[in-house]
Amino acid sequence: MKKKRTAGIVASLMLTAGLMAGCGNNQQSGGSAGGGGGDVIKVGANLELSGGVASYGQSIAEGLELAFDEINKKGIDGKKLELVKVDNKSEAAEATNGAIKLISQDKVVAIIGSATSTNTLAQVQIANDNKVPLITPTGTNPTITNKDGKVNEFVFRTCFIDPFQGTVAAKFALDELKVKNAAVLIDSSSDYSKGLAASFKDAFTQGGGKIVAEEAYVAKDTDFRATLTRIKSANPEFIFLPGYYEEVGLIVKQARELGLNVPIMGGDGWDSPKLVEIAGKDALNNTYITNHYSSGDPDPKIQEFVKAFQAKYNKAPDAFNALGYDTAYFLADAIKRAGSADPVKIKDALAKTKDLQLVSGTLTLDENHDPVKSAAILEYKDGQQQFKTKVNP
Repeated sequence: MKKKRTAGIVASLMLTAGLMAGCGNNQQSGGSAGGGGGDVIKVGANLELSGGVASYGQSIAEGLELAFDEINKKGIDGKKLELVKVDNKSEAAEATNGAIKLISQDKVVAIIGSATSTNTLAQVQIANDNKVPLITPTGTNPTITNKDGKVNEFVFRTCFIDPFQGTVAAKFALDELKVKNAAVLIDSSSDYSKGLAASFKDAFTQGGGKIVAEEAYVAKDTDFRATLTRIKSANPEFIFLPGYYEEVGLIVKQARELGLNVPIMGGDGWDSPKLVEIAGKDALNNTYITNHYSSGDPDPKIQEFVKAFQAKYNKAPDAFNALGYDTAYFLADAIKRAGSADPVKIKDALAKTKDLQLVSGTLTLDENHDPVKSAAILEYKDGQQQFKTKVNP
């Protein structure tokens, strides 16, 4: 499977050569005709609308659609935003193909997505080569925006990065839960999981903690009992589990069945309504996550968003909903400040974003195109997320 996926990506990347000839035409249509002609500015959304992490992409899409509805009531200099969605099916090769389609066929002025780091990384070269901004709402791997010390000029994000998330989790475990040792269980097939684990281990050991067990699994695994039994034999006081909801739900459920009742903590990858269905609400007691926002935060801007989202979708918004919503406003603000739908001018405006008030916090981009913003820590109680605290950078 790995070889097939790699071959698909390589084949797709070869198509960028054909795109380059049309790159200037895309920018010209964006500047003069709003990325689609007339009074419309086309924005792409390359999301996981089906497949293994479809819950993430669907949540981002809901947030985007609510924001686009609100933005289009006033418009941007007389123009409306049009959202053009493609389904990457939770696969990197499909994310690559989706980016090529959005740029070459749909002539979008920017691409929003993907939800996961791996699927976002699959689009980075295409965005840079074709000079079209790529904004991930939730891709937290640092190399998305900066690889080997070089900033990806056309790539941005609206979420904090893995090192911050892992560091916050380590600090919470040490200072709030007062644990002295921990086990780490990672998805070895996930850039996201490995990134969070690395930053957690560094911060936890530097803070005086000890890693007593380190185990791994692979996405789509379903039976984790042998691995969890090995972890249990190490007598950890705490388990750090940075993964995605499908496997996390099963791991937490099976851990509790084996009598592993210590606190378990993960990152924003847990944040899906499906998690409670998979794990069961009782198993999730005494678990925590770092996240980008909480619907329970009393901040007035957050509560206004929660009210609007509930009115449209009849449910409480999760962090992926909030970050999709924020990303739409981040892009709209840049288009307005650029005074143009030209992708290069939009890129320049995105890079200069400072003190933009969003639902997930006040957004200022650093030199790597990463936001400097707060993180929320949430606790699961009887299947419900409860806001516990907010941690500033």
